[in-house]
Amino acid sequence: MKIKITILTITLLCCVTWCIAQKNVVIVGAARTKVYIPQLKNKRVALFSNNSGRVNGKHTLDVLLENKISVVAIFSPEHGFRGNADAGEHVSSSVDPKTGVPILSLFDGKGGKPSAVSMNKFDVLIVDIQDVGLRFYTYYISMVKLMDDCAEYHKQMMILDRPNPNGFYVDGPILDMKYKSGVGWLPIPIVYGMTLGELAKMVNGEHWLPKSRTCELIVIQCLNYTHNTKYQLPIAPSPNLPNMKSVYLYSSLCYFEATPVSVGRGTSLPFQIYGHPDLKGYSYSFVPHSTSGAKNPPQLNKICYGVNLSKLENKDIWQKGIDLSYIIDAYKNLKKGDEFFSPFFEKLIGNGCIRKMIEEGKNSNQIKSTWQKDIEKFKIQRKPYLLYK
Repeated sequence: MKIKITILTITLLCCVTWCIAQKNVVIVGAARTKVYIPQLKNKRVALFSNNSGRVNGKHTLDVLLENKISVVAIFSPEHGFRGNADAGEHVSSSVDPKTGVPILSLFDGKGGKPSAVSMNKFDVLIVDIQDVGLRFYTYYISMVKLMDDCAEYHKQMMILDRPNPNGFYVDGPILDMKYKSGVGWLPIPIVYGMTLGELAKMVNGEHWLPKSRTCELIVIQCLNYTHNTKYQLPIAPSPNLPNMKSVYLYSSLCYFEATPVSVGRGTSLPFQIYGHPDLKGYSYSFVPHSTSGAKNPPQLNKICYGVNLSKLENKDIWQKGIDLSYIIDAYKNLKKGDEFFSPFFEKLIGNGCIRKMIEEGKNSNQIKSTWQKDIEKFKIQRKPYLLYK
């Protein structure tokens, strides 16, 4: 009898534990088919997605087709629909070989604006793509441009929301719109702490589309997600962000893209290391090679000396947020003066003062203090658009 009671007790405890765990599991918008599939019946659907648009081992495209939804076109972002192209590489339009659905590339070198013929093919545009929550990461820019296209052609956009892996903090200067570019499109901080669904609501609410247009918007929210959730990405969002360490360090290391310093493209540790052949005083070294997703990386086939950040504790990275000490360190070490930064730096950082402060010898904390008031204003500004606690 005691054995039976013990087994029953253990079984009940396991069931309770499982139920609690299920309540804490984040359910992405794409997994909530019972909510959105009925809204798509008898409609022509286009899909903006890439390899990150997956749920329960299936691509969202396949989920839609299995549910008899008429998918007439796919819009693909930077890196292409399969997510293996270089940063900024032109990707031709094509056809998905598995399903036969036409793929219309937004990075085909022709401005990325769909034609009127393409826009008139569908009634609803579904957005299902994994963002990383940083202003210079281009997926949100493609989404905002598509919002404007949908507004212009009176099409509905449905966002299958996904968590922001950097959604637990806000940091960096607000974009000075004179530096608006393909790596910075909205007057938001570098780390904006919002999901794509929340950001799209803000774009509408703040009238950030041209001519103050608004896009008819439906957001299928995530479940069990808050802005304190440290969400682990199940799939790498792009070739050079292969793991969570790179996703967390990206906000501090991306500025090296506007310098001669390698940030590890063409190695096994992109955005987790930095180095240059002429950096002095470092024992760590690496050699960038031509690889898929980094065909011609900076300092190709050269021995670079520098710093390996891949062993940092995540909690230390989270605590510091944007850390400009790395680029300040390399700037001082290389002694290249004005030749260290290219004009691309201002587009990435979104501000015309940061370079000057680095050249004047300001440290990372001094520079960070200059944008704190703007951060607090932005947090108030974004509050009406937040969908998650």
